[in-house]
This record gives sequence, structure tokens and C-alpha cells, in this order.
Amino acid sequence: MQRGVIVSYETVRRWCAKCGQTYANGLRCRRPRPGDKWHLDEVFIKVSGESKYLWRAVDQDGNVLDILVQSRRDKTAARRFFRRLMKKTRSVPRVIVTDKLRSYGAAHREVMPSVEHRSHKGLNNRAENSHQPTR
Repeated sequence: MQRGVIVSYETVRRWCAKCGQTYANGLRCRRPRPGDKWHLDEVFIKVSGESKYLWRAVDQDGNVLDILVQSRRDKTAARRFFRRLMKKTRSVPRVIVTDKLRSYGAAHREVMPSVEHRSHKGLNNRAENSHQPTR
């Protein structure tokens, strides 16, 4: 009971079923468009004592585009991350910036060969900095 109005769980469930998707679509439309330069990076994390990899994509403005936790760090994992990222943002970048992990290059040639790929040790510091709150 809030402000004299009694609402049951069933009423909330019906409202979500009726209006939830429309509300979510409106929020999605107002989300800022991602930039055309994406910085990608992965970091080791421990989940229940097991080592996992936290993959993160950030645009040139520092907005986090997507985060994915996977158990592998190979070409298949990178390909899955690229596809998920393009599907979620509904766009293709002009440039992707990564570290020197070879999986990025192999997946890049397969998934988005027309996109410029820059891999250098210090170029993806923007993605490295976004990992700091997680660490």
C-alpha cells in the first residue's frame, strides 16, 4: 500500500505484460548512440573460485557498450563477443582498438573484415580504465 492505493502482485504482473515491452523500447530509443571507435579488452576475474574472462567494449566517449563473462579467451569467444556486440548496438564500428591478443584479429577477419583493426599495447587504455571499478 503506497499513498492509499492498494496494488496486488497480479496487477503489477499484468501491467508489465501489457506495457513493459513498450516502456523498454522507449528507453532503448533514448539511449545514446555508440561512437564509431570501439575499444575492446578482457580481464581475468574469479567467479566461485574459477578463473573467467570479463570481456568489455567501450566507445571513444567512455560509454560501456557491452560486458560478457566467458570461460575461454580464444577465437570462438572473441567471435561470440563481436556478434553479440553488433547485435546489441545495432551498428558496425569504423575502427576497433584492441590489445595484441591474437583471438581479436582472427575473429575480426571473420565477423567484420571491412572494419579497421588497430592492435597496439597502449592504444586501448580507455577499455583498461573501465575495468578499474570491477577490480
